[in-house]
Amino acid sequence: MCLVFLSHAHAFQCLVFQLPSIRGFSSYKKSKKGEKHVRSMVSSGLCFSLTVLLLLMLVTSELTVDYYKRTCPHAESILRQVMVQKIREAPTTAGATLRLLFHDCFVDGCDASVLVSSTPGNKAERDEEINHSLAGDAFDAVHRAKAAVEKICPGVVSCADVLAIITRDLVQLVGGPFWEVRKGRKDGRLSMASRVGRNLPTSTASINELTRLFASKGLNEIDLIALSGAHTIGFAHCTEFTNRIYNFNGTRAGDPSMNPSFLGELRRACPPRNGNPDVVASMDAATPFQFDNSYYRSMQRGLGLLTSDQELLTNARTRSVVDAFASSQDLFYEVFAASMDKLGNVGVKNETNGVVRKECHRT
Repeated sequence: MCLVFLSHAHAFQCLVFQLPSIRGFSSYKKSKKGEKHVRSMVSSGLCFSLTVLLLLMLVTSELTVDYYKRTCPHAESILRQVMVQKIREAPTTAGATLRLLFHDCFVDGCDASVLVSSTPGNKAERDEEINHSLAGDAFDAVHRAKAAVEKICPGVVSCADVLAIITRDLVQLVGGPFWEVRKGRKDGRLSMASRVGRNLPTSTASINELTRLFASKGLNEIDLIALSGAHTIGFAHCTEFTNRIYNFNGTRAGDPSMNPSFLGELRRACPPRNGNPDVVASMDAATPFQFDNSYYRSMQRGLGLLTSDQELLTNARTRSVVDAFASSQDLFYEVFAASMDKLGNVGVKNETNGVVRKECHRT
């Protein structure tokens, strides 16, 4: 088992430790039962109101897979080539860009407003405190991709579509599923830090808090659990999980559900005082640079990093889905791809309320 820590200088350290043998949840019977349960929950549209569904249909009907067929037919191949090079240079780019897309879509929709730089008269979304940890490699990936497509099709492909497409490509390049990205989003005209507020989840959020937040974006509990699987290639700063390793629920002790060896390694990397602010820990200690279902299997072994991760396993409503995804990577991929399609269609802008920026950091 490998727990990776890194600084902004991309210095990697692999800390290897032995885990006790823990009985898994991989029997054929349990896997099939869990898969049936998940499919049943998906088809029932858990926590998904008819009103929200109709609104989403009105918005997403404007997006099409072949939106640039005539205006920029080679857009996707151009963007993919840029991402192939980027992921070779910086293997953490996939997880970073996934997070960037999520932070964009949850604040005023998928309109690339998180990419906009602040000006003397306006503090933009990216400068709100919760967004300070968004990785530079993600912004660089978008910048490179947009510049490449602008050379071929100037003023055609929006920054919002660029971000959606390269996120898909990066996920697939590190082993994840493929999904068709519907296109036609326009870029937002505004980016305000004051809009971030409660639109993004915290690392200590409860299941009820997360469910309410996702529901406000037209996403259900299945989407919540599936999209959390993006943490399989994610990293977190020490401040996001110190509550679990030093003072769980005010006990002045670590979370007893954590694997003891894992807890010890986290404490050594993240001291309670005077720690390195650049140090981060992998949310998937087994395969941190491979998109797979290891995130769910790690939680079953007490290797969940964030409070919000562990809540998925301990909550009675969500545990069966976690177990199903842990048992079937194919099922996880299928649901994750569908949830990413839904996420990418949250609050999109059109020609009426959006534009196509030539430079993603300027409105």
